Amino acid sequence: MITSRHLRRCLRRLGPAGAAALLALLSQPLAAAEPALSGPEPALGLVNRCWPAAALAAREGEETPVRGAAGHARLIPRLALAKPDPTPAHLRGAIRRVKLPPGKNLVALTLDLCEQPGEIAGYDGPIFDYLRSKRIRATVFTGGKWFMTHAERSQQLIADPLFEIGNHGWAHRNVRGLAGTALQDEIRGPEAAFQSQRAALVADTCAAQSPATSQLQQRLGLYRFPFGACNRQALDALADNGLLAIQWDVSTGDSSKAETAQAIARTIVAEVRPGSIILAHANGRGHHTAAALPIAVAKLQAKGYTFVKVSELLAAGTPEIADTCYDHKPGDTDRYDVFFKPRAKPEPADATAASRLPR
Repeated sequence: MITSRHLRRCLRRLGPAGAAALLALLSQPLAAAEPALSGPEPALGLVNRCWPAAALAAREGEETPVRGAAGHARLIPRLALAKPDPTPAHLRGAIRRVKLPPGKNLVALTLDLCEQPGEIAGYDGPIFDYLRSKRIRATVFTGGKWFMTHAERSQQLIADPLFEIGNHGWAHRNVRGLAGTALQDEIRGPEAAFQSQRAALVADTCAAQSPATSQLQQRLGLYRFPFGACNRQALDALADNGLLAIQWDVSTGDSSKAETAQAIARTIVAEVRPGSIILAHANGRGHHTAAALPIAVAKLQAKGYTFVKVSELLAAGTPEIADTCYDHKPGDTDRYDVFFKPRAKPEPADATAASRLPR
């Protein structure tokens, strides 16, 4: 600890010229050395330290998913993962919203970054540009394969304290058709991918020189089932891996091209209540979401709502839990079973991708 007596002693030893130089240095804003984030977020600054604004901004064409793109096939990184404590029995269900104390008008915006086998999904940069510009917190449910095919974007999201990262399955497979190792891979694969990208971020020169790395998210504690579909076996497997199943009570419908930005915004504003969890997409399949969010967010904020991460919402109240997973009513996601046929063999990984994975 440096006291005022120590400081005065140092200034006397430096002499007039040295003291003037030191005082000039100390008078500079800290942001010059480590850009601080404005608003209520902690002054992490790591995302600003490691990427200039142009590198964070949306890029033309990257929001479009591409089937059969080179490098689409990836293997789960071979990492030794610590198994967390199982989820308590009273939380072993699908969390749809949170009951809050009177007067707490909190809402959680969630964005899914899904990526299925045989493709490289998109990254909807304008959504994240908007959220950063307005300091809007959000929880991003990310697929494990998406982590690996979007390494730079993954590390930007991990580095940004506005965003909390959740688990959205390895390759967006319907877990109702999985069991054994295949089910475990779908659940645990994203954690390996997250740890791989987190380690790469921490090892980068810009991050390695910053104490802010100690503030980075440590692990994925929240899970969103692909297609919003599950069964008891999958719920139990999730809880055994120490994960909370996060559903939603407000579905934007943004996966349909027919939904306009105005219609999506109307749905959000009409259906949100204190403690709501909003479902939207940012992988190029959230049609018109980027245009809808500024409309909806402004109207909700005018009503007194504050946007928080899902973990913050959970900490503020009592989770409302269903016994199964669904979109609007129980059973409505079972229809995705007909689109899912387990592969006889796992999707092969190309040699280039495999050579880059941690061993």
